Order: sequence, then structure tokens, then C-alpha cells
Amino acid sequence: MIEDVEITDNEFLRQFELEIGDNMARIEYALQDRKIFLTKYEMPEELEEQGFRDIFIKAVFDEVRERGISVMPTSPEIVGFLRKNRRKYRDLLPVGINI
Repeated sequence: MIEDVEITDNEFLRQFELEIGDNMARIEYALQDRKIFLTKYEMPEELEEQGFRDIFIKAVFDEVRERGISVMPTSPEIVGFLRKNRRKYRDLLPVGINI
């Protein structure tokens, strides 16, 4: 399994993208103040079955951390990921927000 993937920030469509072969996964976002709202998660079943969900979300969180902004997860898949990885990513949540 490839742990190091390259994601693209498509600012025009306001989404992070992960392309593997002919498949593309997306996480749509909205920027507001110093927060990024991760609003919609889409991944082809083929990539999901290959275990790319966590890899993609981790890559997006690493990008957000690099930018020094907070994450507001509104997509159920991303909330679930945060719950499973609370310790590693709780610093990305705005003060007062608990998942």
C-alpha cells in the first residue's frame, strides 16, 4: 500500500483531489476566516476497497496543518476519521470544538 500520495488543491472547484489511475477522490471545502470546512467526501468504491480513505484524509489534514488553519469537519466520513485519530489531529480543531 502506498502511504505517500500526492493530493491537489483545486482552488477553482474548492476541493482536494486524489487521482489514482482513472479514479478521482474529492473532498470539497469552504474557507472562512482561519477555518476550512470539509463539507463533502467522495471516493470511488474501487479506491475505498484499496484502503485509500484514510490515506487521502491524512494527506488533506497534513496540508491543512501546514497552512496553519483549523478544520471544521462536516462530512460524516471525515468526522469518523477524526474520532478514530483524535490524539493525532485534535490540534487541528478550533478551540471549543469536540468530536
